[in-house]
Amino acid sequence: MLLVDRVVDLVPGERLTALKAVTCNEPWYRELGDDADDEDYDYPGVLLLESWCQAAGLLIAGAKPNPDVRTGAVMLFGGIAGVRRTGRVRPGDVVEHRVRLARTFTDTAIFEGESAVGGEVVMEIDQVVMALRPASELTGAAAAGAEGTGG
Repeated sequence: MLLVDRVVDLVPGERLTALKAVTCNEPWYRELGDDADDEDYDYPGVLLLESWCQAAGLLIAGAKPNPDVRTGAVMLFGGIAGVRRTGRVRPGDVVEHRVRLARTFTDTAIFEGESAVGGEVVMEIDQVVMALRPASELTGAAAAGAEGTGG
């Protein structure tokens, strides 16, 4: 499920700005009836965060393109700290995710940033950690090879 519609700014290894348009056609709104409460139309916070994290993943991809995940690197979510929802996101809103690369280690990246609607911040993220690992280390084939060598 891709929760990013468009990248509008990308400086590889530095920052990315991406957009997510929220519509009533999204699956989480399908079951809402005429008697739904106003809060029921708030975009789910976990999906807002997932969308922001996908934007962070695109920033990694911009710096280290990986055309074939089967032979290249797999992006893994490591952790998150300091997430604050500061506003509501509703159908009809366009969310602007602003992601900044705070720090990198060999194959690990730490991001920070925020999401805004109409210029007003609706979510702040202090830290998200993602890592790139060789696909060969994460497949059953690597484990089977290790067993055959006494490892």
